[in-house]
Amino acid sequence: MIASNIFRWIGSLFTDILFLPFDWLRLTVANADLGWWVSNALNWGFLVILLVLFAYWMGESRRFVKEGTEDRA
Repeated sequence: MIASNIFRWIGSLFTDILFLPFDWLRLTVANADLGWWVSNALNWGFLVILLVLFAYWMGESRRFVKEGTEDRA
């Protein structure tokens, strides 16, 4: 019974709280006909964050290779 309540709470958390911004975005874009760019703005934001983090990671990797400390066991 307790496990069932935990899974119901997790399901309620996602459907009632965490997905509200996506429901709002879906209804706003559908009613206002704002187009592809607005509906995918969140995805583009995540992509930009991913690219910045990847560039940082590659810069740090290059720094460790120059210092000779990479793969030292």
